[in-house]
Parts: sequence; C-alpha cells; structure tokens
Amino acid sequence: MFFDGFKLERIAVADGAIRLRRGGEGPPLLLLHGNPQTHAMWHAVAPVLAGRFTVVCPDLRGYGGS
Repeated sequence: MFFDGFKLERIAVADGAIRLRRGGEGPPLLLLHGNPQTHAMWHAVAPVLAGRFTVVCPDLRGYGGS
C-alpha cells in the first residue's frame, strides 16, 4: 500500500485547505511535487526517507486534494 505509516491531513488556510501526508521521525523534510503531479509522486521515496526524517508531502494549490 502507498504511504504506509503516513497520516493524511488537511491544513486549513485563509481561503481553503492544503492536503498532505506526514510520516516518520526526525528533522523535517518537505517534498514538493512538480507540474502536473500530486503528492503521490513520492510514494516510493517518502517511506524510505521517513526512516530518518519527518517527511511532509503536500498537494500544492490546485492539485490533488488542495
């Protein structure tokens, strides 16, 4: 399954919400997707990095669930 051990979250912002997946422990590591991707592009990399970092994979505005 994709993103095992990651939590799906929605962060409220002034005019909407940002959907993201967060997992792991350690220093924060922000993974940003390109155009026209979503956070799902990190499905193979994020779980590996979560062994050393707190990985945050958001959907940027207008993409995925944001």
